[in-house]
Amino acid sequence: TNQTETETETQTQTQTQTETETKTEKTTQKIWLDPSKCSIYLKKIACCEPDMDDDDIVLEESPIALMKALKNETELEGIIRAHEVDAASLCRFLHWLEHLAEEKGKEQKSETKDSAVSLGYNEWTLAQKVDEFRRNGSKMFVGPSFATISSFKTNGAVIHYKPEKNSALPIDTSGVYLLDSGGQYTCGGTTDITRTMHLGNPTEFEKRCFTRVLQGHIKLARAVFPEGTTGPKLDVLARIALWEDGLDYRHGTGHGVGSFLNVHEGPHGISASTRNAGIERTALLPGMLLTNEPGYYDLEKSFGIRIENMMVIREAKTKNRFNGKRYLCFETISWVPLQKKMIDRALLSKDEIAWVDEYHKDCFERLEPLLQSDAAMMEWLKFATSAL
Repeated sequence: TNQTETETETQTQTQTQTETETKTEKTTQKIWLDPSKCSIYLKKIACCEPDMDDDDIVLEESPIALMKALKNETELEGIIRAHEVDAASLCRFLHWLEHLAEEKGKEQKSETKDSAVSLGYNEWTLAQKVDEFRRNGSKMFVGPSFATISSFKTNGAVIHYKPEKNSALPIDTSGVYLLDSGGQYTCGGTTDITRTMHLGNPTEFEKRCFTRVLQGHIKLARAVFPEGTTGPKLDVLARIALWEDGLDYRHGTGHGVGSFLNVHEGPHGISASTRNAGIERTALLPGMLLTNEPGYYDLEKSFGIRIENMMVIREAKTKNRFNGKRYLCFETISWVPLQKKMIDRALLSKDEIAWVDEYHKDCFERLEPLLQSDAAMMEWLKFATSAL
């Protein structure tokens, strides 16, 4: 009898230990899903896995995303170097493009002053040309960071337009040209920059719209804000000037960017949209990268405008710290001059004019060491960065 009880007790203990081990093993098997990225369908598939139920699904934003977003000083050093080299390559392209327009104009010798001059290139071939200038500009260049948006006239009003070889519009001097492009560099940088230009004579309305976009860009670039602020709270700054003219744009104002990684990277961003819960929850922090890219798009008048620079968040030096909070600001790290003939100077305040002049001064100081061996490029750079 004693032996039977002992055997029964041993079997019970073994069974209990096995159940405990199984339960422990089960509770350590979890799947982490980001609710802002994962579809309901994938969540259902995860719950159908053996021994998985709702308690085993972690629905939270991945902490890895925030870790990637906070660039350290080594990463920022490589990112800034990439933007300097990228800016030099893009300036060489812009100089070449403007010179091409001038030479074609001389060749045509048109009797009509305002007639369009064909450049002999289209949206697609210019996109290839931009890649060529970046490739020849630095051995660090690996490739484009995304498909280049090279858009002319009406196509510029299509926000995410991508030129196709067989349907690209030919480029001439009759309209606005928008170029949104970027590169990947082995020093650890991913670039993304947009410049809008006219190779002929912009209309007064085109200049006014460009200047309103520029004013929004400046307001955001100069922003100082308390720590804990999320991107959507700053979005209005980029739109106020446009709203004064009854204008707006239907895309976000800024997105995070990786370090030799994705050109669009979360979890932070600047947008008026409420569809992205991640950027509404994520406070802006020092070390984050953000684009500053307000725009305006007019299909009826056949043009699109966007001004995009990259910024890094830094700690601001304020006179006070209300409630002990730090205050933050943006440092612009894209250095390509804005086309001055697109700017209506009369619309700008003294502070805005000062910002443009200071920005162009920064462009010159950053680019002079990289371009000084080319006399023609230096002449172009001096004019492009001269005071308004």
